[in-house]
Amino acid sequence: MTASLPDIASTPPGSITIARHGRPDANREAWLDWRGYEDWWDNLYQPASLAPGQSAPDALVEAAAASHTVFASTLQRAIETAQAVAPERDLVIDPVFVEAELPPPPMPGKFMAKTWGVFARCSWWMGQARGRESRVEAEARADAAVLRLIEAAAAGPVVLCAHGWFNRMMRPHLRRRNWVCVRDGGDTYWSWRRYEYRPE
Repeated sequence: MTASLPDIASTPPGSITIARHGRPDANREAWLDWRGYEDWWDNLYQPASLAPGQSAPDALVEAAAASHTVFASTLQRAIETAQAVAPERDLVIDPVFVEAELPPPPMPGKFMAKTWGVFARCSWWMGQARGRESRVEAEARADAAVLRLIEAAAAGPVVLCAHGWFNRMMRPHLRRRNWVCVRDGGDTYWSWRRYEYRPE
């Protein structure tokens, strides 16, 4: 069910900036079977901190400095990204923004973790959740996450530090509510997009 849109007609809301986290400290070139990848995802990648030696882009730091609210998911790589982007700011840490699950398909062979990520995302997208959050459930969460950002933007600009795929899942929900991407930075680590409200 699609969440309702708050009343933002009277006062234009602030912008919404959605960033991907920095590079995690996890070896995406490790060779694994599907069970090994599942363990890697749960116990290495998901709890990973950022790899050392990174710094936030100046323009993203400036966007956070001008924002009213800085959000992060509950995963460490997103929290550390938000801390780098907005040092000394109080963060709003919310599990609604965590990355969509990546359950690997139980297939033979060993592949690099990043290759398993492609297999897992394709099979998950086609409905193979293997007992984890499904695509349908993640779509509903993406809708709720967008509503959370829109509500916060009523008080001023918002910055979110979250995850590549879930950030992508939020885009159609933003578009449907008349939020337009005015700055497209791609999908690499530390990249971000900025959205502004455009009433019909």
